[in-house]
Amino acid sequence: MRIADHLITPQDSVDIRHDVRPIGFVDLAAWPAHVDMLAAPFPLIGIGDPAHPLRNALDAIAEPPISAEGVFENVLKAPQAAAACAQLLRSTESLPAPDALRLESLCYAMLQGSAEHAAWLAAQPAPVAPALGQKADCLRLDRQDDTLIVHLDQPGTLNAIDRDMRDALYAALEMALIDPEIRLIKLRAEGRAFSVGADLAEFGTTHDPATAHAIRMRTLPATLLAALPCLFDVHARGAAIGSGLEVAAFATTFTAGSDAWFQLPEIAMGIIPGAGGCVSIPERIGRSRALLMMLSGRKLNAKQALEWGLIDAIEDRPARDEH
Repeated sequence: MRIADHLITPQDSVDIRHDVRPIGFVDLAAWPAHVDMLAAPFPLIGIGDPAHPLRNALDAIAEPPISAEGVFENVLKAPQAAAACAQLLRSTESLPAPDALRLESLCYAMLQGSAEHAAWLAAQPAPVAPALGQKADCLRLDRQDDTLIVHLDQPGTLNAIDRDMRDALYAALEMALIDPEIRLIKLRAEGRAFSVGADLAEFGTTHDPATAHAIRMRTLPATLLAALPCLFDVHARGAAIGSGLEVAAFATTFTAGSDAWFQLPEIAMGIIPGAGGCVSIPERIGRSRALLMMLSGRKLNAKQALEWGLIDAIEDRPARDEH
């Protein structure tokens, strides 16, 4: 299968709603007329001038460092998840954050019950349970006047966000909502990675998608991050992957070290970003670039992330920066 086999022509647009292809590409140079993006049941990716008048009618326009070929290759791994992701971002683009987060969770829950996600789970090695008594505190809090400093403190797992860390982060954010004297939250991470995202060993442990959605709506830190009355400052070093990046992207100020890199790998797992990233990432870089990151699963380095607006500055500073 080649990209050329998935090019959408003006004549195709009439029956695009009934098309079963996994993805569609639009050669913008060949499109003098409007295309009804909302009718496409699959992602529509433009190839050509990012300033083309049709840019807002498409899901995304390929641009360096993410190529149309890279998007195509990754979408074929889980086309249903890719389609759901594109449709979700279309729907949430103009919604208030609480409503968008609710739709993200519902979409994520649906995909948790999909054959694509089941196939990914079946291919994973059996998880290794931590030894009894070996789990340390995963989050460290410091208070300096009107500033709450939150440290992700599981460097041995590269700050993977498991249930304990998620719940501890939710509790810390609740504190900021309750205490009017907290004017600034700083999120930092110990070790060589900011966060590698969700703990893969916990995937598939909640078998009922409806129950999983209900749990997320009660415990998802993003629901509080979207409502914070104070400033939120994040600095990342090393990897910021999946849910780690999704949380960080809610920042008022998001800086990173020159060694930082960023990735949203969920589509290849048969799911979508489900920790708020379908809200926080488009808010920072726009729907087109957010979808390119999600559909391709490609890594962005710090320089590329800065050029796209994912981060606000590159700053090399000590890991234990608290000021």
